[in-house]
Amino acid sequence: MNYFHEAKAHFIASHQHPINQVLHHITNLLAIAAVVLLFYDWRLTLICLVLTQVFALGGHAFFEKNEPAFRKYPGITILASLSWSVENGFGLRQVWSHLRQQQNA
Repeated sequence: MNYFHEAKAHFIASHQHPINQVLHHITNLLAIAAVVLLFYDWRLTLICLVLTQVFALGGHAFFEKNEPAFRKYPGITILASLSWSVENGFGLRQVWSHLRQQQNA
């Protein structure tokens, strides 16, 4: 389990830009949709999987300007990413926190 925690910490450190975080939450939703759509139409699954890569790699290339965490921790990063998204309500918790900070300022 230590390896998972290392990978997750590296994932979080590699995803600090808010737009990149949004793109990765969308990516995780698309990955879940891809699994569900596999039972309906494999072409929709393929489209979702391609979009996951476009959003994730685009977020790193244009906003984060770093290498994806997947390069250092292949495989396990997918679970770390999904865990991070679930913990943050796929971004809703982060939006709520931001709105509360705006309200208090």
